[in-house]
Parts: sequence; C-alpha cells; structure tokens
Amino acid sequence: MVKNKKTKLIFFDMDGVITETGVIEKGKHTAASTWTVIAKHLGKEAFKEEEETKAKWNEGFYNNYLEWMEDTIRIHQKYNLDMEYFYKIMHSVPYMEGAIETLKELIKRGYRLAIMSGSFKNLANEIQRESGIHHVFAACEYFFDEDTHKLVSWNLLPTDYIGKIDFMRLLMREYRLKEEECAFIGDGVNDIPLAKQVGLSIAFNGREELQKACTHAINQKRKDLRAILKFFP
Repeated sequence: MVKNKKTKLIFFDMDGVITETGVIEKGKHTAASTWTVIAKHLGKEAFKEEEETKAKWNEGFYNNYLEWMEDTIRIHQKYNLDMEYFYKIMHSVPYMEGAIETLKELIKRGYRLAIMSGSFKNLANEIQRESGIHHVFAACEYFFDEDTHKLVSWNLLPTDYIGKIDFMRLLMREYRLKEEECAFIGDGVNDIPLAKQVGLSIAFNGREELQKACTHAINQKRKDLRAILKFFP
C-alpha cells in the first residue's frame, strides 16, 4: 500500500481508463477515444474522414479543440448518425475491468471523484449513474429530435488537452484544495498537461510520453483499474 494522506480529489480520464475503447492511437498529439469508435461504426469513408481531421489536428490546422469537434460532428451528420445508432455504439463500449468497482471503493474510502474527458457526456452520464462518481466534465453532449431521432444539436466544452486544467481548477476552487491534494489517472498524450499539475498522477497503461510526465505508471498485460487502489488507502 502506498502512503498517501494528501489526496482528496481524484480526476479520471474516461476513454482508455474507465472504458476500453479498443483503439490504439499513435499520433503525436492525438489520443484513443470514443470519437474513433463512432467513426469506425459509421463505415470506411466516415473513418477515413475522421482520420483526416486528426491529421489536421496534429498539423496544427485547428485553433482549438472545439473546432476539431465541430468538424468531426459534421462527419457524424453526413453519415446519418441517429439516436438509436449513437446509443447502440455507446452501449457497445465496455467498461475497463474493475472500473465501476474501483470508483465505488474510492468513494467508500472518502475521496471525491471527477471524470475529465474529451469524449461524450452521454457515456459519462451512464458511468456516473452506475458508480456514483461526483462530477462529470465531458467535451460533447448530443441531443436528438424526439420524433425523427436525428442529431439536431450539441453542447461542447473544451475539456481536453490544456482545457482539462481549467476545469480542474474550477473544482479545486470549490473544494478549496491545493494541487498537491489532487490526483489524476489518464492514458493519452492529451492527459499530459493535467498530469503535470497535480500532486499524484498515474499513467494507466498509457503512452510513453504520458508515463514520463506522471509520478507513477501502471503497465499490465491484462488491464484492470483496481490496480490504482493501492495508491489511495
């Protein structure tokens, strides 16, 4: 058991930490995400176009994460993503082994928990419902027409890359906590900015770049989120 009496608030990335997307991402500035899972489900052409947006992101084409999301949402609309298919895809994304058990146990131990994700709030809401996690900040929430079931609107938040820090500081202010009283668990290069801001950071089967930025790293042949519990007695 690792001695840790300081941490009070724990931030979690979602894709690749709480959920297992099955996506391997090697781009310099991109991370595995549910965005790619959706593109794959929509077909080869949709996946190709989504990969092109990621290439543009890596080249610095977009001014910010919101612009990238808006471009990708246009692909979802172009290939007729509707409510039934969207939720079918969301429900097909499995939880990481031990994920819900881990979240519930951390709450039982007295920690406050928050999801900080560049992915979909619709999926994060399900995790919150099942685990009781206290806060959810996710980049995109989809809304569908009740009659046609077509995608009609969305709410976007810059909760990825450096934007994760802003939402971390929002909760820190509310709880009157210092950086050393916060922890973060992530897996992608997009998690590096936040990992550098907290007292304890864990790269969970993460990219090498993230492992170098974190205070701890977990590497497993069979991924199991319960491995982080030793850091939070």
